Amino acid sequence: MPFQIITLSGMLGSGKSTIGKTLADRLNFQYYSTGNAQRSIALARGVTTLELNKLADQDPSIDREIDSVFKNLAHTNQNYVIDSRLAFFFIPASIKIKLNVDYKTAANRILHDSKRNNDEQYASLEEAENALRQRRASEVERFKKTYQVDIDNDENFDYVIDTTNKTADEVCDLIIEKFKLTPDNNHPLPFEGD
Repeated sequence: MPFQIITLSGMLGSGKSTIGKTLADRLNFQYYSTGNAQRSIALARGVTTLELNKLADQDPSIDREIDSVFKNLAHTNQNYVIDSRLAFFFIPASIKIKLNVDYKTAANRILHDSKRNNDEQYASLEEAENALRQRRASEVERFKKTYQVDIDNDENFDYVIDTTNKTADEVCDLIIEKFKLTPDNNHPLPFEGD
């Protein structure tokens, strides 16, 4: 039987990690994220993830190494939920889901998330919102230049969900229903495009 991969894309604060972990748990899939890939590569190189990020600014091979992790997951023999802005691009046969959120809600979520790294801590809601807008614009431009893909183009995805006023469980319910997914069904029924 074929194995199923669900890729979750979206900006910071859209709920990718929370939704990804919740969905993987409910479906009994493996959860994997860009953070997992970065930690694994940093460990292999004997550096911290912060040091790896600084190295990546000067060494494009690090991004290529991270990208290759996701490309290799396309040939896996396990079911995965993958939280990554570009996994949909590297795994085109996946169920590609984009999570949208308004910037104020995203900023509020990040501002009040004690689990965020220090580099994602902000003094005010306005500062967080401005930083999110700048970071998203930078990512969109960088990915267009590097990969010739627009991560903000909804046509790249099978399903786009606005998480602004939804809980993680509500979003998971929508995904499970849309694609007829169950823990025992690793070959979901074909779905009609919207």
